[in-house]
Amino acid sequence: MNRITVFCASSFGTDKDFESSAKQLGKKLAQENIELVYGGANVGLMGAVADAVLEHEGKVIGVLPNFLKSKEIAHEGLTQLILVDSMHERKAKMNDLCDGIIALPGGFGTLEELFEVLTWRQLGLHKKPIGILNINGFYDSLISFLDHMTEKGVLKKENRELVLISDTVEELLDKMFNY
Repeated sequence: MNRITVFCASSFGTDKDFESSAKQLGKKLAQENIELVYGGANVGLMGAVADAVLEHEGKVIGVLPNFLKSKEIAHEGLTQLILVDSMHERKAKMNDLCDGIIALPGGFGTLEELFEVLTWRQLGLHKKPIGILNINGFYDSLISFLDHMTEKGVLKKENRELVLISDTVEELLDKMFNY
């Protein structure tokens, strides 16, 4: 994998481990010569992961819709900032640029991005590994719900298995490399 897209919050949340894990992921990506593709903002977990990659001499590509340039505060220190016209164009561009996807803690936007790329994977539109970094159990309820969907027969087991999950950066990246 040469590039990984990271979906995550534009805030830090209430758990300090979210920020430290975002920084740890950024450092690890830089050390492995994996470029970061992300939403282009300098705030919250988005800014933390990007800053960590840059601090460790890695490359970062941000993809930001024009209308969010002032709202999310565009990161000025990136290797490259790509401005697009819409949220859909942002997701499509981020997907085009990457070889894998990781979700850190986030809100509606993160979940929407995660489920869209999972749907694209389920439909065979790409074959990229998709991982969730489950920091301090942040995604436990979602994981239980995915299992519930599978038990109830509305999500096929093979599609449920498309979601790679770990609570550590190293293990998640190992799973993605071995996907």
